[in-house]
Amino acid sequence: MSKFLLPNEKDSDIFSLKSQTPMIKDPQARIIHKENWKGEYYLFSLESKKIAYQSQPGQFIMVRIEALPYPLLRRPFSIHSRSRNTLEIFFNVQGIGTALLAQKKLDDCLDILGPLGKGFRLEGDFKGKNVWLVGGGRGVAPLYFLALRLRLRKAIPKIFYGGRNLLDLPLKEKFEKNGFDLLCSTDDGSFGFKGLVSDFLKRELEKSTPSYIYACGPEAMMKKIAGLSARKKIPAEFSLESLMGCGFGACWGCVRRIKRAKEEAWVKTCEEGPVFRREEIIWPEGDK
Repeated sequence: MSKFLLPNEKDSDIFSLKSQTPMIKDPQARIIHKENWKGEYYLFSLESKKIAYQSQPGQFIMVRIEALPYPLLRRPFSIHSRSRNTLEIFFNVQGIGTALLAQKKLDDCLDILGPLGKGFRLEGDFKGKNVWLVGGGRGVAPLYFLALRLRLRKAIPKIFYGGRNLLDLPLKEKFEKNGFDLLCSTDDGSFGFKGLVSDFLKRELEKSTPSYIYACGPEAMMKKIAGLSARKKIPAEFSLESLMGCGFGACWGCVRRIKRAKEEAWVKTCEEGPVFRREEIIWPEGDK
């Protein structure tokens, strides 16, 4: 059975990846901590004991932004981290939903559903193995939780964190303060490797080969990493982003072409994912 322990957790808190996680509705998830970087990126800590306790790396929650009819649909957010009683979400402002969410204050309550989806697979022996985590922009959000869990499994995680510029790497200090091996890249060269994080990864793969790769970020970035990992025959998993209306399979708004039993099928990302193995994913044509 796979162990999912955070620091100071007991054996009674062990969960199996194969077990079904029940969806929980919490209409009173209170914001107990809020961080902001230049009005663009935000980190919220939400008090929601039952959802936090059940959450695993790679899963997500659906957040109702307002009690009013607009915006109507909930918004999906990866679970960035969790403790016994709280969970964190990390996001940047992109539209009306995230703009309204960013205006929430401490002690405001959110109506959330979770934990949802199937997360990263952590089966097998990770002890002493080099595992690379690649995050582009806000795609780094679920990788912090994953990195913590991998370290508990005695793996040696290395994080590749890419952004447009240094201001686009707001979680840099958080990874560093927690002792992770962090390699950064920026498109404009303002910090770390100059260029795309996928190009940085390609260069580093010429020097060494990890046992596993996990990635989350823009589609084109992940498609390129999928190709690199395939050529090197490195097992890899990807957390896909999809437009979700409900988050639990009712609306069919997040379907994606996935390989199932050597055939292509349209599957609901919210139920079957958002994390998929490289060999399962059919990447859209035209991404470079």
